[in-house]
Amino acid sequence: MRHRFRDLPLRSRLALLTALAVAVAVAVCSGVAWFLVRGQLTSSVDETLRSSRVDAPPLIARVQTGPCVTDPDQLPSDLPRPPLGFVTQVVNADGDRCLIQGSALLDVSDTDVAVAQGRSPESLHDATGSDGASYRVVTRQLASGYAVTVARPLSEVDDPLRSLAVVLALVAAGGVVGAAGVGVALARAGLRPVDRLTEATEHIARTEDLSVRIPVTGDDEIARLSRSFNSMTAALASSRELQQQLIADAGHELRTPLTSLRTNIELLARSEETGRPLPPEDRRQLMASVTAQLTELAALIGDLQELSRPERVAGSGRVEVVALHEVAARAVARARPRAPQGMPIDAELDPWFVRGEPAALERVVVNLLDNAVKFGAEGRDPRAGVDVVLRDGVLLVRDRGPGIPAEELPHVFERFWRAPGARRLPGSGLGLSIVARTVRESGGDITLRPARDGAGGTEAVLRLPGAPVPPPEG
Repeated sequence: MRHRFRDLPLRSRLALLTALAVAVAVAVCSGVAWFLVRGQLTSSVDETLRSSRVDAPPLIARVQTGPCVTDPDQLPSDLPRPPLGFVTQVVNADGDRCLIQGSALLDVSDTDVAVAQGRSPESLHDATGSDGASYRVVTRQLASGYAVTVARPLSEVDDPLRSLAVVLALVAAGGVVGAAGVGVALARAGLRPVDRLTEATEHIARTEDLSVRIPVTGDDEIARLSRSFNSMTAALASSRELQQQLIADAGHELRTPLTSLRTNIELLARSEETGRPLPPEDRRQLMASVTAQLTELAALIGDLQELSRPERVAGSGRVEVVALHEVAARAVARARPRAPQGMPIDAELDPWFVRGEPAALERVVVNLLDNAVKFGAEGRDPRAGVDVVLRDGVLLVRDRGPGIPAEELPHVFERFWRAPGARRLPGSGLGLSIVARTVRESGGDITLRPARDGAGGTEAVLRLPGAPVPPPEG
């Protein structure tokens, strides 16, 4: 049954649940109403019985002097007739009964005998008559050793209750049917935004058109779902656009070294085919150019592989405590041989411990130093060198190159972006993008700015959360 319910469409389930909820509510209300009416009718009969008056002396004389009548048809005509529907009989202490008025003889209960024996002042209960009908009975003491029982048929209660039950059943049935119809209407109205969402999803799956947006009105759950869907499609569209842009930029960047490689290799092949070898110096320069281009291709492919990796949330992944000052010292040692002759790289590194990946953080510092060396060599005085300072968790790499114009600073961390004045220099434009990504994954931040001392050049400012002493182990 549960699986059948789950197999139903959502509209049918909502309509069914609405009808079921209304049915339960109507059933509870009908039951409460029925019991309340039954209690009121029974109380009314009880009050009528208690308020009935019995002339005791004639009844006692009848029981004591005349024969006790146990057949309603043998009642003497000289006795007064009770009101319509009443039954009166006398019960003695032995439990014998004598019909005085009415059309049926009532069963005698133990409580009736207790009243006749004087052990109880009154008895109020239901009893069955000799005619098979049910009666509501009140028994009071008549005299010593005698009690009088006055009763009315319970049909006065049962007949209205049956009619009420029929009316309540019809009302409940109508309410359930109406609730089912209202449930269907509400389900259709409530699920209309879901239908739009489904249509949009199917359209995207069919056409791969991520520009679809769902109109959002209100601030309810459906509106939140629609906003989330729109945000998701916008993020997917942006991701696809970035992917396409990455492919286009990568193709453009790969084309230049590949074209140069092809030209150099064709030149070498032609010299071998024609039997006119190149001069040794030209051949040496050509092979050096090929080696440099292969190195550039390898670096570019490595950068692309790094950028193709999904970006992690800060603090996730495999991290460990890293001595940033040691990482920076190793990066400086790697950068010095690549610096132009006469360009010093000065380092002042205070202890600072962070959490991250040692290799990735070392690559960050190496990239920053490579940029500083490359652009510092373009300055007015290449011998001015590069300064590397780590103090209070802030790593500053400062060159003395021509600097970066203010309008170009917002773009320096974009993939494949290169300043117009730097396009003649080697590089793919991915180094700072990798730097920014690694720093974000480590929970820090990186900025580039003009040198604060006014002497020209650029400062790269790297901040990583940490402490001057390593955290305790354990």
